[in-house]
Amino acid sequence: MALRALALTLFSSSVVCAAETVLGVYMFHRHGDRTAKSTPPANLTDLGYSEVYHSGQYYRSRYVASDASLKISGLNSDVVLQSQIAVSAPADTVLQNSAQGFLQGLYPPVGSQLGNETLANGSGVEAPLNGYQLIPISLVSSGSGSEDSSWLQSSTGCGNSIISSNDYFTSTDYQGLLKSTAGFYDNLTSAINDTFSSSQISYKNAYTIFDLINVAEIHNTSIHAFNDILTPDVLLQIRTLADHHEFNLAYNTSEPARAIAGATVAAQAVQYLNGTIASNHNYSGPRLGIQFGAYNSFQSFFGLANLTGVDEDFYGIPDYASVMLFELYTNASMPPSGLPSQDNLFVRFLFNNGTSANSTVPQMYPLFGGTAVDLRWTDFVTGMNKFAVGTTQQWCQVCGNTTGTCAAYASTPGPTSSSERSSGISAAVGGVIGAFVTLAVILGVEALILLLFGLRVVRKGKISQSPESYGVTAAETKS
Repeated sequence: MALRALALTLFSSSVVCAAETVLGVYMFHRHGDRTAKSTPPANLTDLGYSEVYHSGQYYRSRYVASDASLKISGLNSDVVLQSQIAVSAPADTVLQNSAQGFLQGLYPPVGSQLGNETLANGSGVEAPLNGYQLIPISLVSSGSGSEDSSWLQSSTGCGNSIISSNDYFTSTDYQGLLKSTAGFYDNLTSAINDTFSSSQISYKNAYTIFDLINVAEIHNTSIHAFNDILTPDVLLQIRTLADHHEFNLAYNTSEPARAIAGATVAAQAVQYLNGTIASNHNYSGPRLGIQFGAYNSFQSFFGLANLTGVDEDFYGIPDYASVMLFELYTNASMPPSGLPSQDNLFVRFLFNNGTSANSTVPQMYPLFGGTAVDLRWTDFVTGMNKFAVGTTQQWCQVCGNTTGTCAAYASTPGPTSSSERSSGISAAVGGVIGAFVTLAVILGVEALILLLFGLRVVRKGKISQSPESYGVTAAETKS
């Protein structure tokens, strides 16, 4: 019995040694439920506040708490250490407030026991609001005012991206859908003509029409007066058309500039996790990066990373409070100090459509058209570098901007291949992106902190590439 017990103890010990250790996480988070874009200014609703707050609680239980299921190694559990976490969002009320609400759940008030200080004269001071924790949110200029705008590409400041997105409106796909769905949108007139004129009710405004109806379905009981028009099948079609419309504005295989939002997110993810590795597990080193942003960043990244080849749902607009995650981890035993070798560092991508506070949890998906969900760090960096835009020069050349910060690169030839694009990023750890130049810097914002940066889950409607397959006429709608 004693030998058997010893054997079990040794086996258990070996399992613990080989257990996975999460070293760092980069997170891109959509805002919570908000009011409609067509009735600006958009504001985070109480439901949206609840969504992001509970999302913060979920990720606390996943990464932060002392008993977290995937505790980030060395990350403070109760009192936040500012150097370990970096949070950012554009200058947008909905996104800023969403980030703040999320942080309240991630690092809640510490109470009177931890939230107090004894001064030199012996008197004590308790932090306000039961030890409410103040975590700064960095401002990024890309995406400013995005939740008040139905044209997200205009918030990127990237000239070629705006031109490329506009090209969609002259495409065969768009023109075919504009014509074939005219009757379908005409049938919606009585439900939305208080907001949209007859000339605006068409596929051209697919997203803002969907957005208005979606918000009304959640918040406005008067929408039920149009149940004979807005049947479940019609609502699905409204959403499916909006999905297709917005994906095509966010990504095009032959025009990389259109996906600039996703390309910068890719660079930011690598840069932040590179900083985690470079800190060599120093106590104060960066461990958790959080960025709040708009849905077009999700969609353009989905296209760039070929996630649409994995699941057709990636063509859709992510629901409120959706999250994509990049987890840096190792299966090797942690050394007494520092990190295991780079050969033992891995990254996985996860996505959750809608808030993680309900029955769904983030799911792993393979990147770059492969099948493996666990990528070696160097392979992850190589894959991301094929489309990531992380330096000022790269951004200026991709976007074709020649003024302001970009003036210095106006006469510099642009990259002509993916290898040339990658070589424009200086190596830091194992050939990773090392120049931490964010899009905010590109647009002239200085002194940015190290990182850049609903309750329901909606299954996106499947959509093919044939415009004719989306031609829903008045005769096809169900009452």
